[in-house]
Amino acid sequence: MRTDRPPRARRSLRVVLAEDSVLLREGIVGLLDRCGHEVAAAVGDAPALVAAVEEHAPDIVVTDVRMPPGFQDEGLHAAVRLREERPALPVLVLSQYVQRAYASELLDSGDGTGVGYLLKDRVGHVEEFVDALCEVADGGTVVDPEVVRQLLRRRRDPLERLTPREREVLALIAEGRSNGAIARALVVSEAAVGKHVSGILTKLDLPPAQETHRRVLAVLAYLRA
Repeated sequence: MRTDRPPRARRSLRVVLAEDSVLLREGIVGLLDRCGHEVAAAVGDAPALVAAVEEHAPDIVVTDVRMPPGFQDEGLHAAVRLREERPALPVLVLSQYVQRAYASELLDSGDGTGVGYLLKDRVGHVEEFVDALCEVADGGTVVDPEVVRQLLRRRRDPLERLTPREREVLALIAEGRSNGAIARALVVSEAAVGKHVSGILTKLDLPPAQETHRRVLAVLAYLRA
């Protein structure tokens, strides 16, 4: 991105920021303030993010992915939830990680408008981040190419969504084994196998249907991969 162009005129934005790193959070607050934007709330966990959006009705949300208490996908999951309740709410994810499970859901929400996903280590200039913020707030879509690459890779190989145990169960299904036979092979209960099978069918996007046999479709996905 060029940095020698004159800055575009932008409206002042009211921002809710969610970032668990205190230093980075304060740094972003200072940056946005210098650029003429108002940070209505700067919080460090997902529940506080949801509460801040309800209280302040911001123009845009900026959130990290991994936040307390589990440091897994709490921030991104909260963003998806907020977009479900407020489809027009612009959301910009700023993270070190591509959380593929919820990233696709977020980018597909609200007709794919007013949403962005940037990787912290790949933002080369301050202007790049501020421009992305304003673009998303205006209804645009800004996604780091690395995020796109990883999401496309996930869609090419649906089995990446499965846990190691679910892959093991699916391999045994492909051998034609019943739930009872799989349970004996893995030395687990048949109920546990049933839960794994349900998880496999859900993650492979195979909802119940009268016209298809979902176990067969799951095996076909396994063989294609």
